[in-house]
Amino acid sequence: MPKLAAFPKAFMHALCKEGTMTVSEWIQLASKLDVQGLEWYAGFLEMADESNWPRFRKEVEDAGKVIPMMCCSPDFTHPDAAFRDKEIAKQKRWIDMTHTLGGSYCRVLSGQRRPELTLDEGVKLAADSIYACLPYAQERGITLIIENHYKDDFWDYPEFAQKMDVFCKLVDAVNHPNFGVNYDPSNTYLAGEDPIELLKRVSHRVVTMHASDRYLAEGTIEDLRNEEGGSQGYAKRLRHGEIGKGLNDYDAIFTELKSKGFNGWISIEDGVDGMEQLARSVEFLKKKIALYWPQ
Repeated sequence: MPKLAAFPKAFMHALCKEGTMTVSEWIQLASKLDVQGLEWYAGFLEMADESNWPRFRKEVEDAGKVIPMMCCSPDFTHPDAAFRDKEIAKQKRWIDMTHTLGGSYCRVLSGQRRPELTLDEGVKLAADSIYACLPYAQERGITLIIENHYKDDFWDYPEFAQKMDVFCKLVDAVNHPNFGVNYDPSNTYLAGEDPIELLKRVSHRVVTMHASDRYLAEGTIEDLRNEEGGSQGYAKRLRHGEIGKGLNDYDAIFTELKSKGFNGWISIEDGVDGMEQLARSVEFLKKKIALYWPQ
């Protein structure tokens, strides 16, 4: 049966930019949720001090939970080899971080969709960089997970592999036992595409999942697909919301995942309107999981 984790979506600026919430405060808030794990973020301000890593692991475990997966954002599509080498070194540090925290999964991305990059160039740069990190991850028992991502908060351009065809081409280019997909259905809408179509193309590689839901704040799905200027404008139309009340079809998602033997972590990216909303999302997912993975 898949296990649930929670991610502090509502508190990212407080934890990563403003310092107005401590990691310990987030752990205490999340300890009340009926989940087994907390997804971590490499950019929490307090994670800069490596002496905090074992302390936070102990605090989470003392709260009866574990840290299964790490969210981080390497940029592997820069044309300069020295820049990519620095990103690979960062990724290895995040792998160490994941290992110290007791986690098993560490995110990778492709990188930014720089205008001068061709499709083949971008896929090769990203795949080569991921391959450069895989032996290091394997030695530490970590699986690298690539997410169908939209855009890191601090990037100039959207994700190189945001579109389904590019994402699938990159996934196909990396064949390694310590590599898999972190599927996020909501991000597919940000690409103006169908999340179930993407899932069916990669479900045999999915090892973890981000559960979220988005709703259209204005217009229609067709407007989203026709949005002028590409993905830069999508985020304004789509908003995060309570899971089960948005655009995602969790029955279709879980039917497909179950058919491929999925039994991994599902991390909830929700709670933008507070902890009560996050708790309701937990309950929705628990009921769905019990339905599709009966004990």
